[in-house]
Amino acid sequence: MSSIPTALQDMAAPDGVCYGCGSAHPDGLKLKSYWHEDGVHVVCTHTPDPKFNGWPELVYGGFLAMLVDCHSNWTAMAHHYRAEGREPGSLPRVDCVTGKLGLTFIKPTPMGVELTLKARVEGEVGRKSRVICEIWAGDTHTVSADSIFVRVDSEQLQSQAHGRA
Repeated sequence: MSSIPTALQDMAAPDGVCYGCGSAHPDGLKLKSYWHEDGVHVVCTHTPDPKFNGWPELVYGGFLAMLVDCHSNWTAMAHHYRAEGREPGSLPRVDCVTGKLGLTFIKPTPMGVELTLKARVEGEVGRKSRVICEIWAGDTHTVSADSIFVRVDSEQLQSQAHGRA
């Protein structure tokens, strides 16, 4: 009997309110990311709702960017926990934000197909982590991303964003 693994989002941020990956967002996508069996990649699957059309029968590029952003950020955070020898959800909490999001659209991404996102941290995990992410629609590689995620103190970040610091 096999057990279903718990998603990184549910372990580390069950109170998360991000539209894409927040477990607690009432109307969000609730994306779920998991360590791949290879121990290097973090994977996620999602089938976009037709309301996220770009061109007819194609997924909107901005929506694909959101998928990459959320999943890549979780890849960076998972690697921070692992580099520190800790389980996701252990304290202190690891939070990252997007420093640079770079996508290359290789082929059109068809609507109605389950998408697989596969990401890994490239190089050492530091305050800034480079994440390489790919989107696959079945056997077709449609998007490559090369992005930077920055580890932050979330309380300090919120204060700065609202001019309190």
